[in-house]
Amino acid sequence: MVDVSLKAITHRTATAKATVHLPPSVIEKLQGEEIHTKKGPVLQTAILAGIMGAKKTSELIPLCHPLALENCKVSFQWDDHQQLVIYCTAEITGKTGVEMEALTGAGVAALTVYDMCKAFSHDIVIKDICLMEKSGGKRDFKRK
Repeated sequence: MVDVSLKAITHRTATAKATVHLPPSVIEKLQGEEIHTKKGPVLQTAILAGIMGAKKTSELIPLCHPLALENCKVSFQWDDHQQLVIYCTAEITGKTGVEMEALTGAGVAALTVYDMCKAFSHDIVIKDICLMEKSGGKRDFKRK
């Protein structure tokens, strides 16, 4: 682990995104703002999975500090190419950043969408998991 004992405590946030390309056979299952499967509501389940994934990041990725997240939100939007874009924002007041928690949350939410929709089609692609922005540490970052 990186020694953070001498770092200042600051408010830190990070937002990551994952893009999920869904074929038309899955998109046609969309009713209102939700995809329904035999396993249940896909997007609502993915929100919970993403938050749980963010909270368990240090158990999944070696050398990540265990953090007590103060806030974590997962949200969705459809882009112009009929792709589901998943955003995960994590926040903490602490000595280390929450980029890995945001990235893990977005990734786990995307994997949950895949798992719940694979009965409709295996032609689902998870792509472009990336950090969109972070603040509160040594230097801020914002993807253009």
